[in-house]
Amino acid sequence: MILLDGRTVTEAVAHLTSELKDRYRLLSEIARRRGFFWGSFEIYGGLSGFLDLGPLGTGLKREIEDTWREFFLRRHGFVEISTPIITPHRVLEASGHVENFKDPMTECTNCHRRFRADQLIKEATGEETEGLNLEQLASLLAKVKCPECGGILGSPQYFLTMFKTSIGPYGEDQAYGRPEAAQGIFVDFHRVYEVMREKIPIGIAQVGTVLRNEISPRQGPIRLREFTIMDFELFFDPDNPECPYLDEVREDQMSIVTEKNRTGGNAEALQVSTGRAVEQGTIKSSWAAYFMALSKRFLSQLGIQTQHQRFFEKLPSERAHYSAQTFDHEVKLDRWGWVEVAGFAYRTDYDIRKHMQATGADLRVFKPYDSPIEKTVRVVKPNHDKIRKQFGADAGRIISLLAREDLVRTIQDKKTTDKVRIDSYEVPIEFLEAREEKVKETGKRFIPHVVEPSFGVERLVYSTMEHNLRMREDRLILSLPFKLAPIQASVYPLVNKDGLVEKARSVHDSLAQEGLRVEYDDSGSIGRRYARADEAGIPLGITIDYDTMKDDTVTLRDRDTWAQIRTRVAQLEETIHTIVNKGFPRVQE
Repeated sequence: MILLDGRTVTEAVAHLTSELKDRYRLLSEIARRRGFFWGSFEIYGGLSGFLDLGPLGTGLKREIEDTWREFFLRRHGFVEISTPIITPHRVLEASGHVENFKDPMTECTNCHRRFRADQLIKEATGEETEGLNLEQLASLLAKVKCPECGGILGSPQYFLTMFKTSIGPYGEDQAYGRPEAAQGIFVDFHRVYEVMREKIPIGIAQVGTVLRNEISPRQGPIRLREFTIMDFELFFDPDNPECPYLDEVREDQMSIVTEKNRTGGNAEALQVSTGRAVEQGTIKSSWAAYFMALSKRFLSQLGIQTQHQRFFEKLPSERAHYSAQTFDHEVKLDRWGWVEVAGFAYRTDYDIRKHMQATGADLRVFKPYDSPIEKTVRVVKPNHDKIRKQFGADAGRIISLLAREDLVRTIQDKKTTDKVRIDSYEVPIEFLEAREEKVKETGKRFIPHVVEPSFGVERLVYSTMEHNLRMREDRLILSLPFKLAPIQASVYPLVNKDGLVEKARSVHDSLAQEGLRVEYDDSGSIGRRYARADEAGIPLGITIDYDTMKDDTVTLRDRDTWAQIRTRVAQLEETIHTIVNKGFPRVQE
């Protein structure tokens, strides 16, 4: 195969490995050549922050998503939903995203290119910048020049990183492209809870497209403006927070850069078992600890070895506005170092409480007691007569608004001369009458707490490819695990005559009917076809030759070792199954 610049593939590989020594460049070339991914809108000059997945990239993405579903959903009986990408302003205002979903931006005073200030500083100086305020960033920017023209950078300003849009022909309803899939889950929580027979804990997931208007994405598949997210929310009773699955992973070892160590100036990772991390309070939620251990296993199944994985705890100044504790699951990449591929946030009851306050909807969960309990409770009720006397025609609306409030909490620590602000109204505390009442409770209502594992799929696609990229002699091999490979086997007729094509087609169709992801390839020499398959990550090659026509046997070739064995067509499916579970048989030299 000759590339556009006149080099052969072998020459291109040699040049890249000897001169660039950059796995990202190697992988990007393979990705384009074999149909995994490339920049969007290429024929129009491209557009940063957007990525197209080709046939093999789409296949790999699908297999990663399905593997994730097996790990986190199906084995636990958790569920998946789908909600719109376009999200009304009110929803994201209530969740805090309108106020908090923003990044610091700086503009070059010479060429007027705009950049994300914190990332520019980190790339130029190596200093950690996450969580710094604008004043601190401005001080560090003084040491950095524009990467495009060397000009002086201006003072940083915040930039809202959600894509704005509007709904309707007149644009009367402001909306955004969702920056995460989680809010659709929170808004639908109580509906799904009812459908799933009102059982807690409950896990609800969503896999779909999200949009983030990144200021200056310059890291290929790692930082995108449109990507696929796998968001998963686990809702549990805060009075019964123990994860029943923790013992399954209790002895699993994790590498964690803790908040305590980071605060003390130590960036070294702590090696600790999952159980110990929970016992000593390093991880506050046992559910979070369980999912973190599961995530480590999940990435290992993608071919990312454990020594290239770690968990990085965010400082309070770095955490999202909804999080009480956050760990990033990071993978070591050749060009960019440690890169986040997943996040684990303990969101407490933040999101559900915010949506309750914004809508007045009761999203609490009812937990029945074994037998009724008589107790004395404090009750606060509005005095309707006093409210009507002072507010007249607005009294009905005020009484309705008060009914949505937790009035016991509202008047807590208030003086009798204080006022309570309800919408645009100020209601005197004396209009809210408190008294003690004896009641029989059959149960209690509570707002569930939430632990969230969240994964970026395109980052996982790239990380999986990089960590499975190998070189054998002068050939690049993408050693994807068999169950993950978009194409698991390729069938080749040795030559396109003498009945070999028909026999090869028959073998291909038979394997496809058995559920194997298989392709047929008769283009070029058998050596070129093997080379293409190695780069495409196809684990097995099945060659139909003249001996096949005599004894009904085929050559089975292993992608990683290039070893070959003969097996009968009738036993081909069984042989492949054995290889998948036990590995390719050793071949006598």
